[in-house]
Amino acid sequence: MGQRGFWDEQQRVSMLQDKKPVLHRLTSSIPWESFRPMLEKGYSQERKSNAGRKRIDPLVLFKMLVLQQLFNLSDDELEFQVNDRRSFEEFVGLGVMNSIPDATTVAFFRERLRKAGVIEELFEMFETYLRSQGLQARGGQIIDATLVPVPKQRNSREENKEIKAGNIPEGWEENPNRLQQKDLDARWVKKNGVNHFGYKNSICIDVDHGFIRRYAITTASIHDSQMFPSVLDPENEHDYVWADSAYAIQGFEELLSLGGYESLIHEEGSRNHPLQEASKELNRLNSAIKDCVDHVFGCMTMSMGGKLTRKIGLERTKAWWGLKNLTFNFLRYLHCFRPAALLA
Repeated sequence: MGQRGFWDEQQRVSMLQDKKPVLHRLTSSIPWESFRPMLEKGYSQERKSNAGRKRIDPLVLFKMLVLQQLFNLSDDELEFQVNDRRSFEEFVGLGVMNSIPDATTVAFFRERLRKAGVIEELFEMFETYLRSQGLQARGGQIIDATLVPVPKQRNSREENKEIKAGNIPEGWEENPNRLQQKDLDARWVKKNGVNHFGYKNSICIDVDHGFIRRYAITTASIHDSQMFPSVLDPENEHDYVWADSAYAIQGFEELLSLGGYESLIHEEGSRNHPLQEASKELNRLNSAIKDCVDHVFGCMTMSMGGKLTRKIGLERTKAWWGLKNLTFNFLRYLHCFRPAALLA
């Protein structure tokens, strides 16, 4: 086998980009530099002197967080993959002569962004960018929630009872290492006869473009309908609202009507009052649009490495899923991206 030359290597890189162009398209399509001022805000810290290692570019770390959500990687696995894969290394903007940020650095950066409230601001910033590109929310909105699983806690019934009451079980504080690994915020919920442990990601997408416009992260035990006011998007240009029967709560129809919305929430029957055929047919018609939200959760499950979350506690889970929802919008933008938009 002969030695590869420079042009052979260039051809190989080009072939890889053509076969799986997602990272290459993200690099050229997303306005990364516009995020820099906000990332600096979350990353800023007082330095006592100029001695020591030079600070890592926050945009490099932000791109690593995006990679993490694209493939649902742990911090350690993210460090390994960026070191191991050329496409990852090029995406974050590092070359073979640069050192790769380690897992601890990435974790600290995410924590700084979380504590500064920057992750929510990054999401809103990209929402503003979408509107500037003519991709504003319109066509009505679809609201739904998905369960976010976390590693199950092997607690006794008494310990779970204490946690549910907002207390730390006896003896846990004496073992800080054990307590650090216990998720005191995640909750159990039963859905379709199956018990689930973790959190919920409630979202609102617009019908025309399919972007996540609003989201809220809660424990799994919070009923979907309780987050309805939090994720309802007043910026959507059309007033239609689709949702499944979990949101068919008495009084919601009146509230939506008072707000100028047209409710297309699925009707729900009961044991003594089954749905009439007309209501069933209306539900079927509405499902043709409402079920579009399943594509969002399907993308997260099948294309973004699944929904299993490796963070402990509600606040860290909010940060993780804020980044995941933002990353989904980046991917969605590739489908709606028009080259002419760059010239605007």
